[in-house]
Amino acid sequence: MGEEKGYSTDKEQETAVLVAVTTQKQNAQQTAEYLAELAFLASTSGVLTLQSFTQKLAKPDNRTYVGKGKLDDVIRYVIDKDVDMIIFDDDLSPSQVRNIEYEISLCGKEMKVLDRSLLILNIFAQRAKTVQAKTQVELAQYQYMLPRLTRMWSHLSKQRGGVGMRGPGEKELETDRRIANDRIAFLKEKLEAIDRQTYTQRKNRDRMVRVSLVGYTNVGKSTLMQKLAKADVFAENKLFATVDSTVRKVSWEGIPFLLTDTVGFIRKLPTLLIESFKSTLDEVREADILLHVVDISHPNFEEQIEIVQGILNEMGAGDKPTILVFNKIDLFPVEDVFFEGAALNEDGEPELSKMDRVTQFLKQTHWQTNQPKTVFISAEQKSNLNELRETVMNLIKEKHYQIFPNWLSGNHLMGHSDEYVPE
Repeated sequence: MGEEKGYSTDKEQETAVLVAVTTQKQNAQQTAEYLAELAFLASTSGVLTLQSFTQKLAKPDNRTYVGKGKLDDVIRYVIDKDVDMIIFDDDLSPSQVRNIEYEISLCGKEMKVLDRSLLILNIFAQRAKTVQAKTQVELAQYQYMLPRLTRMWSHLSKQRGGVGMRGPGEKELETDRRIANDRIAFLKEKLEAIDRQTYTQRKNRDRMVRVSLVGYTNVGKSTLMQKLAKADVFAENKLFATVDSTVRKVSWEGIPFLLTDTVGFIRKLPTLLIESFKSTLDEVREADILLHVVDISHPNFEEQIEIVQGILNEMGAGDKPTILVFNKIDLFPVEDVFFEGAALNEDGEPELSKMDRVTQFLKQTHWQTNQPKTVFISAEQKSNLNELRETVMNLIKEKHYQIFPNWLSGNHLMGHSDEYVPE
């Protein structure tokens, strides 16, 4: 009842198989898309995906996520190929992890069993650079581990004494829980102290217009940040390349403002991470203008827009002035057939460049609206950045003159080394 998909292999790095379930709420196409994203997450974490397994069920099995027959198929494959871990596309309950590990142990094998949330937590732990981000990730990790500690001491669960006595397994578990709870309390206090400090810093910036880049992960926010702010921001074609918020002061037309690059969103983003990264996401909540960056070359960009908008609504930031920035137009899969009626020059070639023709086509679609405003760019190719700058600048001026109604921009053009220069 399932499907398997193979992937190319090189056996130097850790290897994994992926497991997902197609249900009434998640059709086969969505499952395939989620597995592709899960494989990208695994690759970002340095893990090579060898195979994916899917099964069609009314809902995930309460005991082992997939049915026993499908789990047996998975276990046979991982033993035969000496795979290092199994990654499940949904969150597993502690009992599901315990049952899956038990079925694997019956075959005399031990391996890692991960779910999507734990994989994302691992990536965040690898990417976190600042004290704040590292503390946020560690807190989320401990909160994830706490309800799952029972399985760590299951081998001692039968060593309980008689009436009035407790065995070493129970003692060990209680000690482990206490240590975890103490660490969680400590990390929360540490984060509160950091939050107070960052709040003070943000409060001191209240008199400046704040613009935040938001969007799905890996849509090009950091690359756009580099182009707009001339900032040395890390950008890479991997999920969650940016975990820490980056804030830069920028001045356009003599008007200073703050530009912030934030962590990317993703479907099935662990709630623990959203809670732990509250202070980081406050940069979004307190922003005056949002640049919602979208990878228009992605086949599911419309769903990604909905996911990001849903998270923004949950955060209470869904009604902020927003510019929808469609990025990567140079990678948009469009054929010349869309431009059969385009004007030709004397040599019989289209008068407009391919990039301009793609932009022209996209502007004719239903995505060209005024609510929110839309701009089509390629940050990597520096295409249409002036149009984006003009659109952003109009909103910045409107907000800036509300704060400083007597501002004379001509008096502030001198001495700004970060003045924007079109590229």
